[in-house]
Amino acid sequence: MAKMNPCFLDLKENYLFKEISKQVNAYTSAHPDNKIIKMGIGDVTQPLAPVVIEAMKKAVDEMGRKETFRGYEDSGQGYGFLREAVKGYYEKRGVSLDCGEIFISDGAKSDSGNINDIFDSSCTVLVTDPAYPVYVDSNTMGGKTIKYADSTPENGFAAMPPEYPADLIYLCSPNNPTGSVYTREQLKKWVDYALKNKAVIVFDAAYEAFITDPELPRSIFEIEGSRECAIEICSLSKTAGFTGTRCGYTIVPEELMFYAPDGSCHSVRKIWARRQGSKFNGVSYPVQRAAEAVFTDEGIRQCAEIIKYYLDNAAIMIKTFRKLNISYTGGTNSPYIWFRCPDGMGSWDFFHKLLNEAEVVGTPGEGFGKNGEGWFRMTAFGSREKTVEAMERLEKMLSK
Repeated sequence: MAKMNPCFLDLKENYLFKEISKQVNAYTSAHPDNKIIKMGIGDVTQPLAPVVIEAMKKAVDEMGRKETFRGYEDSGQGYGFLREAVKGYYEKRGVSLDCGEIFISDGAKSDSGNINDIFDSSCTVLVTDPAYPVYVDSNTMGGKTIKYADSTPENGFAAMPPEYPADLIYLCSPNNPTGSVYTREQLKKWVDYALKNKAVIVFDAAYEAFITDPELPRSIFEIEGSRECAIEICSLSKTAGFTGTRCGYTIVPEELMFYAPDGSCHSVRKIWARRQGSKFNGVSYPVQRAAEAVFTDEGIRQCAEIIKYYLDNAAIMIKTFRKLNISYTGGTNSPYIWFRCPDGMGSWDFFHKLLNEAEVVGTPGEGFGKNGEGWFRMTAFGSREKTVEAMERLEKMLSK
């Protein structure tokens, strides 16, 4: 008789964003003529940059000719041209990588969950709370022990290392959901903590392109000692609008090692390469060519214009929260605004009020962890017109 992995029974019944979608669909069915403004999930609304589209079209044409057709790529890590492009992107920020350390993926969400495959179920996993649900869900599926480092208003929603040890640490900066960004000094404390405990940091840098303050690090590899204790995961979903195109990358340094049960030391990069070779078959050639274009000078310029559009949306939202005297974080170096629910309301209570009275959708903070209760997340990824209208609806609702 086939038996299931019992760890799946420890998961919540619905993934957070599936639950939100379920409730929004029910409301839409009951009010089919009403216009709901969705600011809940981090899905982009602006089209891909022209340079990206041209590169993809050219690659598709190549796939239609015998002499330029491509099948499986040889390395299992992504085409060399894209890994070279990623390497060059990091070099512009003073971070040196080897192409063999770069693994092309179909997005940060996949690798954030899949990376725990190579770590033993006995590992203690440390997750900041609030946190992106995939960190918790994927490790729950793997039967690992999960502990939490509190992100609260008192520490600017930037949790710092605890007194107790951990084996695997998930950090996200700029943070999803809170929009907070770690400083160099704060990340150095996390790196020192990981080195002391022989732990591995999984650093989610999916929103690094939204950092406008040059003093803030955009990669953990800008921090001394990080190559001995960190993995960096990034995505083009928000950097370049690849939410529907799917491409990202994971960086595993040569220096990063971990230990087998018998005490022997092994390369994390080699084990991850072995895992990917068996369980992942790569990102399509046209998509990788499109991704390569993102890292050209023109691609960086065009994508920066799109990011500015979203940050301008965030500025409009911030203006409204200030006017309403609502406490918030994020929006300056992040596409997310994280704010306290008005009148002491709970997260889900405010979700329903906002949906039913203003027909605007956001994300209840409670869905990201216990420290999210009483807080709420909105994204700046909408259109300018809908962002303005949503803020007008919010202000009208709260002025009643």
